[in-house]
Parts: sequence; structure tokens; C-alpha cells
Amino acid sequence: MTDLFTPIALRDLTLRNRTVVAPMCQYSAIDGFANDWHFAHLARFGIGGFGLVLFEATGVVPEGRISYGDLGLWKDEQIAPLARIVDFLHSQGSAVGIQLAHAGRKASTPVSWRKPEDLVTEEQRKAAGYEHWQPVAPSAESNNPADPTFQVPVALDKAGIQRVIDGFVDAAERADKAGFDTVEIHAAHGYLLNQFLSPLANHRTDEYGGSRENRMRLLLEVTDAVRAVWPAGKPILVRISVSDNAEGGWTVEDSVALARELKAHGVDAIDASSGGFAQGRITSSAAYQVPFASAVKKGADIPTMAVGLLGDVDSANEIIANGDADFIALARGALNDPNWPVHAQRQLGDKDYSLWPVQTRRVSEHDRVLGLQGS
Repeated sequence: MTDLFTPIALRDLTLRNRTVVAPMCQYSAIDGFANDWHFAHLARFGIGGFGLVLFEATGVVPEGRISYGDLGLWKDEQIAPLARIVDFLHSQGSAVGIQLAHAGRKASTPVSWRKPEDLVTEEQRKAAGYEHWQPVAPSAESNNPADPTFQVPVALDKAGIQRVIDGFVDAAERADKAGFDTVEIHAAHGYLLNQFLSPLANHRTDEYGGSRENRMRLLLEVTDAVRAVWPAGKPILVRISVSDNAEGGWTVEDSVALARELKAHGVDAIDASSGGFAQGRITSSAAYQVPFASAVKKGADIPTMAVGLLGDVDSANEIIANGDADFIALARGALNDPNWPVHAQRQLGDKDYSLWPVQTRRVSEHDRVLGLQGS
């Protein structure tokens, strides 16, 4: 068995392999509800053999959505449509997680494929589920003053901060009722919890601003509150931007210190990405963010998930074999080939067809016997 297809356990959850579908926003919900698009989009990854499928950034409160098209878990009625998808993915052997998120000052932004003229009439706005609201943030500063799609947010007061924490808790409880195996707390990509962490966005003077310890406070409070209601046998993941990729911003050293704290607070793995603020830029290339996952894994002694252009099968297997990360997460690669795991397993020389769905396994084995390529 190749390293990429070795099972791994986090608490009581055992993943059949190290392949993960990274959260991918679809901007296709109305009032936060999952629909047939979400089912079709996600179901194929279970059929394709992924070990873990992570649902997209899901608003823990209505104002925490990136756009009016985001998924949500702020009310009980949103549980059932998600549970339908979870149940199907479980039937295909995949573990399932959901990314719980609050966009902060990057909230209430447009859906890119809808132009203003598409939302002129009340009928158009109703059909699209259009909403617009005032974002909140650690400080009353726009994500990008040069971009008119970003509003100036309201700085959160203590009551607002408590609403955020309560939102994560309530959403986690609903995620458990929907049958999710894990939740991922989104603290990356310039969204609210990342805004509190980063000196680029957090200019508070209270106990949530200033020192690194203070800027980490909200994420640790959210983590503690979620861990308190999330079943003890189920793991918690946290996605962080390991570096802001900007002068004066959050650094790899900061992330190692944060990951140590998160581990002590009951987090089981770190999803290691980077960037998210207008000031930060990094040149993307194959496996360009793997050093971030490796630094956190080795510096904090915690399992990590590598992301960022990891579709090359041999390189992905080598990342796991070298101990640079424990999971390979694909987004664009998964969209390009929803069957990436079953194809990767064959490319790596594994003749075991048990990862294939039972409905297609017999055809695949028949082709192998005949020496055919298969479909």
C-alpha cells in the first residue's frame, strides 16, 4: 500500500486514505440552504474515492457569509439538506466534514457571475436569494479601500464577539446532528478569525488586540467553545493562513506558536494555507504551500493538511512519504478529476480495486483481466 493510500486515524475517526476535497465555495445557496447542486457537486467525490470531503465555508450566522449564495448553519431547518449529502458520502466510504466560517469584513460581497443588471427587479433578486448587509470586523477598516465591493465594517463590541462565539457553537451542534464526522474552523484567507490574528487587520486596543497572545484570543475561545459541544471522539480541524505573505503581517513563526496552542485546546489537525489580505501576494506553482504545512507539522508536532496545486500523483505521494504533511487536499484538482484517488491509486501501482464503487468495480476488474485501459 502506498503512503497516500494508508489509512489514518484522528480520534475515533479513521480515514480510508490521505486524499481530501478542500472546501470550495459554490455561491449557489438561497438563505443558506443546500440544494441539488451541492449534492451533485459533492457526491461525485465520494464516488471517486476521496478519504475526506470538506463542505464549503458555511456561515455560522447570516452576516458571516461571504455572499448571499453561501451555505449556512444558523438555523435548524438547514440541517436536513446537508444530512442528505452526508449520508450519501458515508454510503460511498468517505468521511465528511464542514468548514464553519465567518467572513468578517469580507462579507456581503457579490456573486461574481451575477451582474448588477441581473438583480434589478424584485423577481430577479428573489430568484437569486439576493441579500445585502453590514459586515463586522475586529476594526472598522475595509478589506480593500480601493475595491468598492468591500464595505467599511462595524468594529465588533463584546456582545458582537459573543455572538460570533455562540454562532460557531450552535453551528457545530447542528453539524453533529447532520452527521458530519469533523468540523473545520475557518481561520484563514482574510476572514474574521484570520482578521483577529493578523496585525494587518486587527488594530484593537482591548484584550483582543495588540500582542500575539491577545490576537489569538478569539480563535482559542471559539475552539474551546466548539470543543466543549463537539463529541469527544470526533476530531476538530482548523484552517489557518500560515503566512500573510506580507511585510508586517502574520508569519510562519506565529503559526507554529498558534498551532501549539490549538493542539493544547483540543484541535487534531491544521489545514495549512496562506494569504487572504490585499497586501499579501505569493507566486503560485505546483506544491507551493507545502513548506507551510511542513513547518507547522514539525514545529508544533501536529498533523497537517497540505493544499495548493497538488494534483501530480507522484509528488502528492512523496509529500506524505517524506513526512511534510499527513493529508493532500485538492480543490481545482478535484474539479478537474473527481475520480483522482482511484486513478492515483492505479498510477502508483496499487492493484486493489476496493476503492472503486461496487457498481463500477466489476467492470474495472474485468478490464484489468483483459489488459484493457478501462473507463
